[in-house]
Amino acid sequence: MPVEPDIEMAWAMKAMQHAEVYYKLISSVDPQFLKLTKVDDQIYSEFRENFEKLRIDVLDPEELKSESAKEKWRPFCLKFAGIVEDFNYGTLLRLDCSQGYTEENTIFAPRIQFLAIEIARNREGYNKAVYTSVHDKEEEKEGSHGREKGTDSGQAEEKGAIREREKTKTNKGEEKEKGADKEISKSGETAM
Repeated sequence: MPVEPDIEMAWAMKAMQHAEVYYKLISSVDPQFLKLTKVDDQIYSEFRENFEKLRIDVLDPEELKSESAKEKWRPFCLKFAGIVEDFNYGTLLRLDCSQGYTEENTIFAPRIQFLAIEIARNREGYNKAVYTSVHDKEEEKEGSHGREKGTDSGQAEEKGAIREREKTKTNKGEEKEKGADKEISKSGETAM
């Protein structure tokens, strides 16, 4: 039974939205402290019990999608039916955890597979690369803005000095003006 194109498109859009939200999350919060579900501990222990040697920093699609891999993953995934909501819902999974979601770096995976791998990446420190790179870029921007501000502050100091000289001139002018006003007033009083 083929899936209708509209349903398939809606499904893909929801998976992409989920991926974007997750990536923003691991970019803004230290991933080691994230809790993705109420049963993260169970998912992680079962995952590492069943897939202790699976390399998770850079995934090999064959270890997830080949027939022999599917035979190993199926019982693991089914353990979470009724425990993890939408455990078999389609999600996007990054192959290289130091990179973002791109066409080349993304595969489709059941939600429980995504959760197991991402929880392990978070706990084992692999996703910290994303968090660190985003924060390093922010610091670079702040640093470069700081240099620009330094340049600006030199210009601002120069402008400030010019303004002070103008104020002094203005103040002297105002004093002269006030003096002239007094003179006019006195002469006016005298004239009256």
